[in-house]
Amino acid sequence: MYKAVFIDIDGTLRNDLGKISDRTKEAIKNVAQAGIKIIICSGRPVRTAIEVSKECFASEYVITSNGAYGYNYKENKCVFKNPMEKEACVKIYNLAKENDINFIMNTEKGRFVLKQTNKKTDTLLDEPIESFVEKIDIMQCLIQDKSFEKIRDLKPEIEKIKNVGIKNQSKALTNPKEKPREITYFDIADIKTSKGYGVENVCKALNIDLKDAISIGDDYNDVSMFEKTGLSIAMGNANDEVKSKAKYVTLTNNENGVAFVLENLIKSKGESVC
Repeated sequence: MYKAVFIDIDGTLRNDLGKISDRTKEAIKNVAQAGIKIIICSGRPVRTAIEVSKECFASEYVITSNGAYGYNYKENKCVFKNPMEKEACVKIYNLAKENDINFIMNTEKGRFVLKQTNKKTDTLLDEPIESFVEKIDIMQCLIQDKSFEKIRDLKPEIEKIKNVGIKNQSKALTNPKEKPREITYFDIADIKTSKGYGVENVCKALNIDLKDAISIGDDYNDVSMFEKTGLSIAMGNANDEVKSKAKYVTLTNNENGVAFVLENLIKSKGESVC
């Protein structure tokens, strides 16, 4: 019997309008009531992941920053964390500042930024980066700008930095057929960090065998989850390469693909989604 379902947010749980459907929320509620843990697993910071988890009636566990940080928000307890090396954070910050590009740090205490863009979610860094990283662990750094060219040209410089890796990025940076959107970005974390790493650590904390877990996602950063769980499901809106890494493909995020999977899971009493 499956005991946990790990679900990505953007392009998976949410539709293209950024909404979670009532049908999906109801399916999650029913699965949770059956004793199966629904766990949000996202590249987004902890605050956003918690908000989404509460909105859709998922469990108290969230995996954030592409697998760098696991948190139980009901008990206010860190489940695991894999922070970035301080020296790497300083180097990335300096590159962003030199190129006048926005730099964001995901931490346990919230998001800290080089440029203030959202006062509700972000705190402006008001001290030297060198002293800041000595006090607070950085789970993930984000580089973003309205200029596609700026981000594209900075990417090779970031890739030269030791012990970090790009975990997620705008599709236009990897696919020349994709048109750049209003904001171009990429996420950077410790080289060992991945969503699969996060799934493995949460399952260990919950004493759940990985073969009894399901993962659902739509993008390249979800593939590491697919490689860890007993059952992997790609969204119908995922590209063919991501789909090829999963054992099963559901409907798109605009067709309630997550709800379809969970409804079948309930019908089978936790044994199957097909």
